[in-house]
Amino acid sequence: MKTRIFSIIALVVALVLAGILVYNIKFAIDEEKRIAKSEAIVIEKLQLIREAEKAYQEVHNRYTNNWDTLINFVENGQYPITKRSETIIELAYGADSVVVDIDTIDIIPAKEYIFIKKHDVFAADNGEFVQFFVKEGQPVRKGQKIYAMVSATTGKKVNQIAKDAGVVTKIEPTQPNSKLNKGQLLFSMREEKFDPNTDISQLAYIPLTNPPVKFDLFADRIEKNRLMVNVIEVRDIKPVDPSRKEDNEANNRKPLRFGSRTEVTTAGNWE
Repeated sequence: MKTRIFSIIALVVALVLAGILVYNIKFAIDEEKRIAKSEAIVIEKLQLIREAEKAYQEVHNRYTNNWDTLINFVENGQYPITKRSETIIELAYGADSVVVDIDTIDIIPAKEYIFIKKHDVFAADNGEFVQFFVKEGQPVRKGQKIYAMVSATTGKKVNQIAKDAGVVTKIEPTQPNSKLNKGQLLFSMREEKFDPNTDISQLAYIPLTNPPVKFDLFADRIEKNRLMVNVIEVRDIKPVDPSRKEDNEANNRKPLRFGSRTEVTTAGNWE
């Protein structure tokens, strides 16, 4: 009788321990998924800030360490679209001189430059055009068939695939069996890099923090190899993952950030 009671108690204890183990494993898995999902949102915000700061630097030749200045630039700033050309001049003594011209061909809103990426699709080789697999207004996935041509190099029909994603905005008039020159523009696409409905006024704040907490923003000019250079670092000071600490030796285990206070880089430690 005692043996039977002991066996029942042992079975109950084993079942309880098994239940606790299963719960702990499930909790750990769910927590890992929650952290990954939350960090993906933070990373996307850091990527947006990085693109905004890079655009600001290209216009003003420096980064800004002021959130209001950066927000105003994104909402109201202008970005010049430039074209670079080089002219090689032969000098009398046999050497060459290169003259570089940079012309402004357009000025667009800074927000458009930061949020939208334009892709032009060119003929991959000399040859003969066969057909398009896309039409204006159509979303295109990376790796999708976009047009077919007969290559002058191989004489074979080739289906070209998209190297980028986006929405087709304009297709150049190209007739079947018409001649193609390598580098000839075939069509253009527009890719939204970030959600166009993003509230720019909240750019400084770390997602999912309550009460709201701002990213740590550092931007300055420092001396590097006897040159003055621009540096920037933007850091999440409220990491959702408690294991992310500043004293971690591995940079990718420190709180999420991009850039450096001592090096010329805008790389993110999640990359």
